Amino acid sequence: MDNTITFDDFTKIDLRVGTIIEVNDFPEARQPAYQLTIDFGDLGIKKSSAQITTLYKKSDLLHKQIIAVVNFPKKQIAKFMSECLVLGAVKDKDVVLLNPEVKVKNGTLVS
Repeated sequence: MDNTITFDDFTKIDLRVGTIIEVNDFPEARQPAYQLTIDFGDLGIKKSSAQITTLYKKSDLLHKQIIAVVNFPKKQIAKFMSECLVLGAVKDKDVVLLNPEVKVKNGTLVS
């Protein structure tokens, strides 16, 4: 691996569990995507854009727990402000969301 980081580098990444509470189409996105509203408990509500329309219907995502990086700077995507990065694994060019195996409290730290 060429991009080795230190443990201190890793501890700067704030990974949290949240629950998707709203899913909307995002027709302005360059690649097909949804606009997600995610509840992170005491950290509050954050929004994210996610290119996950191939494997997930909106109804599949509602109330689903996910894992996201919550300490990135906000990013403007078209007219939408993304406030966190939802994590997934790539399988055959599609994104499979990472999520806890059992339900946990929103805002739980991933370590």
